[in-house]
Amino acid sequence: MKVLVTGVKGQLGHDVVNELTKRNHEAVGVDIEQMDITDELCVERVIKEANPDAVIHCAAWTAVDAAEDCIDKVRLVNATGTEYIAKVCKELDIKMMYISTDYVFNGEGTNFWEPDDLNREPLNVYGQTKYEGELAIEKLLDKYFIVRIAWVFGVNGKNFIKTMLNLGKNHDKLTVVCDQIGSPTYTFDLARLLVDMIESDKYGRYHATNEGICSWYEFACEIFKQAAAMGRSEYDSEHLTVEPVTADHYPAKAKRPSNSRMSKEKLSENGFERLPSWQDAVKRYLKEIEF
Repeated sequence: MKVLVTGVKGQLGHDVVNELTKRNHEAVGVDIEQMDITDELCVERVIKEANPDAVIHCAAWTAVDAAEDCIDKVRLVNATGTEYIAKVCKELDIKMMYISTDYVFNGEGTNFWEPDDLNREPLNVYGQTKYEGELAIEKLLDKYFIVRIAWVFGVNGKNFIKTMLNLGKNHDKLTVVCDQIGSPTYTFDLARLLVDMIESDKYGRYHATNEGICSWYEFACEIFKQAAAMGRSEYDSEHLTVEPVTADHYPAKAKRPSNSRMSKEKLSENGFERLPSWQDAVKRYLKEIEF
């Protein structure tokens, strides 16, 4: 199978290309230099020249706070750019996978969001434009996967784990938000699942994160516990204290959902192997990176 992957320079696109290659698929990785997704003619030309069997669309505007100040630019990337890709996939009659986000939901309550829950009420510009991307795909295509992910970390790029490790090196006390609940997602694990999915024709909306839920505070505590267990004493409880605080201690331009619990039962129902626990993912990830 030949698969075109957008956003190859990002955490997820990087790992998806590696996973496709590992399975002897032909991966065509593109980023803005090869295919500017906001340029409709460029999108059409690049995809038609590649002539893939499927597109996995990982590219997006993901700077959540910065998005609040430039809605038109963000919409052009996340919604219009997605629509341009979907139009070409429809014309070529090929599969499309769109990577979406927990931010399409309003984040209220404590229930797990279902993949086919149509009550999507984004709280910020990023979430709204990703939601508009979902709508474009649903309107144009039949052969599509919409895969919502959250709290992403991978080897290639910045993420919460790297931020915590850097802060922990230089501080003896940190405060981390405890009233936002969700599930971390390791791109190495996610890439395997995404390739399993693109190899199938079990189309639809899915949620895909590592198993288990936690707060950002609990996530941070686990990162430091695992790092200390690897012999890094600067992260142990004698050298570093982590305290929980509520989100209002860190006012941000973009409102964040407090509830990002997402149901993954649909993966099991369709025969897909779910991801390992997030704690296991953190352990393996720390062995992969230099810190």
